[in-house]
Amino acid sequence: MLDAQQFFRALSDGTRLRCLLLLLVEEQLCVCEFVHALDLSQPRVSRHLGHLRDLGIVQDERRGQWVHYRLHPALPPWTHEVLEAALHAEGLSDVRQRLATMPNRPSAACD
Repeated sequence: MLDAQQFFRALSDGTRLRCLLLLLVEEQLCVCEFVHALDLSQPRVSRHLGHLRDLGIVQDERRGQWVHYRLHPALPPWTHEVLEAALHAEGLSDVRQRLATMPNRPSAACD
């Protein structure tokens, strides 16, 4: 069971926070989408997403060679409230713009 300390510690890293905020607004993303949107390497993104998965904050699903992530459906309601507040404060316009301009965006490219 996720406790508040684990959750807030996960949010303290900017990359993990942006990953979670992207999932909040996009619902589900492929690793390649995170890589493009955040302009980071695949190993770095995968390491952060793996940490979030190990904490039970996100859930993954493998599709071929790609892994897709979404917020874990069993997250307590308060975590969604925290993420909504962070989204309001942080904003993601630059990251969402990069994602929107991603060529060959999944499902075609990642499946």
